[in-house]
Amino acid sequence: MEKQIKVIICADDGEWSRENTDALASRGAQVVTVNRNGTALLTKIRDEKPDVVVMDLFMAGVDALGVMHAVKAEGLPKPVFIITAAHSSNALERQIMEAGADYYAIQPFSKTEIIDRIFTLAGAAQHPSNGTSRSDLRIQVTEILHQIGVPAHIKGYHYLRDSIIMAIEDPEIINAVTKQLYPSVAKQYETTSSRVERAIRHAIEVAWDRGDVDVLNSYFGYTIHNTRGKPTNSEFIAMISDKLCLQMDNAS
Repeated sequence: MEKQIKVIICADDGEWSRENTDALASRGAQVVTVNRNGTALLTKIRDEKPDVVVMDLFMAGVDALGVMHAVKAEGLPKPVFIITAAHSSNALERQIMEAGADYYAIQPFSKTEIIDRIFTLAGAAQHPSNGTSRSDLRIQVTEILHQIGVPAHIKGYHYLRDSIIMAIEDPEIINAVTKQLYPSVAKQYETTSSRVERAIRHAIEVAWDRGDVDVLNSYFGYTIHNTRGKPTNSEFIAMISDKLCLQMDNAS
């Protein structure tokens, strides 16, 4: 059994099944539920001082941004914030991450994978490494993808971002892209490994067609300036993750 953490789930009735909450409890979580209302959620956060909060971006009373801003303004202990939403945009996602979100899940998503993320993120918050929080890392990866020119509305954008973060957290996974990385991303989004591979390849192609050449050159100079064409999926993920790992090492 993992170390007990307190988790508040703010959702409509039936959105999280008894099976899901039982799965959390079986791994050591104390689960507190509240209806999808930001005002009621803030009251629960003040009373319960949770380790993790799972909430939808848009709620009655106060939205997720308002909840995160209120927690900071009131000086409350910051929980890990996992935000769920039906859609995404570059500007909105940047605003959410900068407000303090630790994870941003686009529907549809696997509840099982979100449960895994709850424990992973709670553990990272309790034992930070390299002085870089998971939220900071996600912001950095998001910013790089925006700079390169990968649009946030395509599926490959989200698959790429999670793949890069996985490669930073576990560098060995880049040597098992087909057997480990794609299946891990596919499980999270309830899709198949082959669809993840195709969507990532499409996202890279879009970046190459519409991205800023100077920015692309700063990351993939050798690839652009010879006859090899754009990088493969694994090369793209490895280059971005390696660059961020070096930045974190230099900053520590």
